Amino acid sequence: MHVRPVARVRNVALRFRKTPTISAGELLAELDALSAATRERRSPELDRELLKLRHQAGIALLDQPTTEEPRWPEPDFSSLPDGAIPEVTKHQLTPELVRAAFLRSGCLLVRGLIPRADVDALLDAVNAAYAARNAGGGDAYEPFATDPRYDRIAFDRGVISADGWGGLWPADAPAAATTMFDAFERAGIAELAEGYLGERPAISVNKSLLRRMDPPAPGAEKGPSAWHQDGAFLGGVRALNVWLALSHCGDVAPGMDLVPRRLDGIAPAGTEGAVFDWSVSQAVAEESAGEHGIVRPIFEPGDVLLFDELFLHATASEPGMTQPRYAVECWFFGPSAYPDGYAPLAV
Repeated sequence: MHVRPVARVRNVALRFRKTPTISAGELLAELDALSAATRERRSPELDRELLKLRHQAGIALLDQPTTEEPRWPEPDFSSLPDGAIPEVTKHQLTPELVRAAFLRSGCLLVRGLIPRADVDALLDAVNAAYAARNAGGGDAYEPFATDPRYDRIAFDRGVISADGWGGLWPADAPAAATTMFDAFERAGIAELAEGYLGERPAISVNKSLLRRMDPPAPGAEKGPSAWHQDGAFLGGVRALNVWLALSHCGDVAPGMDLVPRRLDGIAPAGTEGAVFDWSVSQAVAEESAGEHGIVRPIFEPGDVLLFDELFLHATASEPGMTQPRYAVECWFFGPSAYPDGYAPLAV
């Protein structure tokens, strides 16, 4: 099977935007100070202000790129455990180990990375955000206003709000966003992302999700899986995706089906049996999986799956599952190769 290579072209156009009056360094210092302040005293006003500052600092990171070319960490294959999907704990986690896992197996599973107290706090915030959105708005849900240059936001928000997609942007849920960023900071995820990407990262307003997915309706038949690599529509990026389970899933609740193998390019999409023109068919996924075959892990609350834009995966939902799945999906991008059209939030 042939795969087409991903274009690894730096987004030079970003270099020619107007330089803001406040430097990226000043905005990031202000962001760090305000983040620390919100940990001492929370309020809806501070949560909203923090999101606005993250957006301003994220734009500055794109408008003022560093002159040094970021490098990937040297892969630490010697510390990589065996298994189709390598599993490690927080204390084993390093950027070098992440790189080795991606190059061998496409992903890395970190058990118990987020403590249960942070999982419960984030679950409460996510449920409050969904309730507020269903009620028409409030402090827990307020659609985020981005810089006018990001004109695709309205369309993307409509897609994730559609029935059946089960998604809500952290940027539209100020309290949940602050809770999420705080949990990531305490778990060392922000530091890990910077070490892996080689530069201070930004996430995207429209490429991060607070997920709540219901199980299939009773009596429903299993439909085809929407296998995909996010690089098929992100292009050539520097990326680290953090997929956090907030509930037990993979057996009684929808989970994730994974191809435990590094693919060096984009697998053929839109072939017979594919759900969308950008997705991969079951037959192509099975062929890509190789000797290990497709893997479906069982996730516990606080488990984190790390992968990049070349990883082939799909939501695993089967008739007979009875529980909803809660999860967070958050893509970290290096500003030197950030996806076009996606609104940034500095980390």
